[in-house]
Amino acid sequence: MSEANYFIEPDQLESIINNENIVIIDLCKATQYTQAHIPGAHFVNYGDIVKIDRPVMGLLPDNEDFSALLSSLGITKKSLIVTYDDEGGGCAARFVWTLNVFGHETAVVLNGGLHSWANEGHALNNTVPEKPAPSGYQLKKTHRHTATRAFIQTHIDDENVVLLDARSLAEYNGEKKFAEKAGRIPGAIHYEWTASMDQSHNLRRLPAETIQKQLDDLGINKDKEIVCYCQSHHRSAYSWLVLKSLGYDDVLGYPGSWSEWGNHPDTPIEI
Repeated sequence: MSEANYFIEPDQLESIINNENIVIIDLCKATQYTQAHIPGAHFVNYGDIVKIDRPVMGLLPDNEDFSALLSSLGITKKSLIVTYDDEGGGCAARFVWTLNVFGHETAVVLNGGLHSWANEGHALNNTVPEKPAPSGYQLKKTHRHTATRAFIQTHIDDENVVLLDARSLAEYNGEKKFAEKAGRIPGAIHYEWTASMDQSHNLRRLPAETIQKQLDDLGINKDKEIVCYCQSHHRSAYSWLVLKSLGYDDVLGYPGSWSEWGNHPDTPIEI
């Protein structure tokens, strides 16, 4: 798949924005949406696309809840979903990853999100679009694109599986602790999620060749199975999206991530 299957540029979106099959989803902060958003965009609260089972955060939503959300947005199997946020793509990528897990693969992230759209002169408004008629769309989560704690524990010593830790270096090194245990999954390679983001170009994804060199230098190769994780698979969902956009076929996300691993009594850690 090409990067066009995972990212869309502001100019591209503007050219198709009135297509009846396009559904634009805003995952910015609610205050930002109220102030200004892409015309026609529907607001979705990030908390509505994840499930919490404390202390584990960032789990996949239940089939019924996620189907009801998509139905309320008028989404059907024909919809191309374009999603964006105001943080560079973490929330938006998590939504796209979740859609893929549920079998809806026609979904993309606006490259740079609200930053690229607004800073490059595209229209904004604060009009809330009319609520669409419920579509009745029903989906069930699959086992695709996901890794479980059990899977990781049985593949920790598997040289064909690479663990990508998208958290900050302080979390990776165990200096910052957001669970019962500090540290990382043994053998995990640190690649902070913002390392693939161009801070000087409205938080777009860096050029493919730049990211590929970063990944090659770290040993995160396309012939391996890659498992992306962070604290709750929010930041690492962006890592998943970036790798998929570079043509990595076998990339998994770990829902729950460190909030599960770091709070489980039987998981090994490394510091």
